Amino acid sequence: MSKPRSTGLPACGRTNHLARAILTAVLSATAQLSAQDARQIVEESQHRAQANSQRYAGVLEVIAANSKISKKSWESVRIGSFGASKAVLRFTAPAEVKGVALLVVNHTDRSSDQWMWTPAIGRDRRIALQDRSTRFFGTDFSFEDLEERDAGQFDFRLTGEESIDGAPCWRIEAHPRQGKVSQYTLTRMWIRKDNYVPVEYENLIKDEVVRRLHQSDIQNVQGIWTPRLLEMTDLRRNSRTVLRMENLEYNVPMKDDDFTVQALRREQ
Repeated sequence: MSKPRSTGLPACGRTNHLARAILTAVLSATAQLSAQDARQIVEESQHRAQANSQRYAGVLEVIAANSKISKKSWESVRIGSFGASKAVLRFTAPAEVKGVALLVVNHTDRSSDQWMWTPAIGRDRRIALQDRSTRFFGTDFSFEDLEERDAGQFDFRLTGEESIDGAPCWRIEAHPRQGKVSQYTLTRMWIRKDNYVPVEYENLIKDEVVRRLHQSDIQNVQGIWTPRLLEMTDLRRNSRTVLRMENLEYNVPMKDDDFTVQALRREQ
């Protein structure tokens, strides 16, 4: 009778080796499941917020580090599917910014294209990618913060569960994929479990949280659960901007021709 071939490892060594292999396989499967679950949550969140168009009047309060408050108003219109939409923001007050407008053309596979129209000087300019981290006309939103984050441009990881404003949420990390130009190294997001509305974002550069967006006053508008109050905090400047959406409407008839650089110049 032939003898069993020796593995060269003592019994305890073979056991430990097998245990490590099993643990590695379990951790790998868990990580893959976490990424899959996180992506499904984000995609479902974006799916539930889908509309053919959107229109609202924005009332903004910009609170500086010295507590000085300045007020602004803009009108926002948007057309198209999430991630591939077009949007125009146009200031309506105060007088010194009235008419200033931003056109954002979102793409599913890359960063948005953006143009700003300034009527006081009668010219438009394209916002370069390297300038997207700057503030948008005195608010605490950067130009990048005004584009849509299509799920296909990020890798996601489910990192746990946590309550925000008393509502249970999934906590998810989003890393920009290669080819996605972003000032942020990482974004943490909290998505409510009951209605899939994102209620908070933390945007990091390396290990530092630089901007935090909190979304509240969630209402059902034409079947879409929508946060009506947004507060963006710039932690480096110690300032914040509070945006309230008024007269919000979805699926309003709009023309694609109104979302061009030429249209920015026409509407004043």
